Amino acid sequence: MDRSFPLLKYLVVVFFFSWPFQIAYGILGDGYKPLLLVSMAMAGVGTFVCGKWIFKDGFKNAGWTWGKPKYYFYALLLALFLWAFPSFIEQTFQWYIPKSPSSVSDFLPFFISSFLLTAIPAFGEEFSWRGYLLPRLFSQYSTRKALLLHGLVTWLWHLPVLFVMALNMEGELIIKIILVLGISFVPTIMHAVVFAFIWEKSNSLAVVTFYHILFDEIRDSLEHSYGLGFFGNYWQIIVLTILGIAILWKGKFRSFKNNTLTALNN
Repeated sequence: MDRSFPLLKYLVVVFFFSWPFQIAYGILGDGYKPLLLVSMAMAGVGTFVCGKWIFKDGFKNAGWTWGKPKYYFYALLLALFLWAFPSFIEQTFQWYIPKSPSSVSDFLPFFISSFLLTAIPAFGEEFSWRGYLLPRLFSQYSTRKALLLHGLVTWLWHLPVLFVMALNMEGELIIKIILVLGISFVPTIMHAVVFAFIWEKSNSLAVVTFYHILFDEIRDSLEHSYGLGFFGNYWQIIVLTILGIAILWKGKFRSFKNNTLTALNN
């Protein structure tokens, strides 16, 4: 494989396929949130087009295994720690009162239906950023630089949604945009590093997709039922930033990187 992976060309293709749905959501409003799921799935479509027809470099070593059961369990624990734990603390100490008693019973049905709907879109993102992009960045850069660069790509990919978040806030537009982009920048990149670590350790797109679904849908189900307060929303930002930094500092990707390079060059 040519070590000079055409990153910009890859991003143009993937963004071409996926960004229109994020932009449409921004124009049409919250009633069209399913467009975000379509955007996630279309990122995978754009990646498939690149690997199959544009770059023709295939999809070796993307993580085509189911992974061991223990990794699914660890993914579940992490997702619960990020969302359910702070929600429990909020309600125990009455830092945040649930919207209404009847909404609490909505959690499980909403979670199950959302989990099923998010499976393919979540796989689309994981196939793109972890299964395809990251091994190619490993072939060209040092481990830390590859991890950070792939994290930057995931942040850039979310820009349309981030702008929508800024527009929905109160205050001066420029200040809102700077605030949202600034707050999201480091945590998004560090979360991508955590995603990469889960993918590397499990060697499985299925496991990292499972974590992706849990992260999104435990959050959304809590927002739909119990609600989330300040602590519930910002706990995960703090934890993921610390985890990402720790992985960058101490995480070992060397053996996996060597296997990746061997697969890509064969």
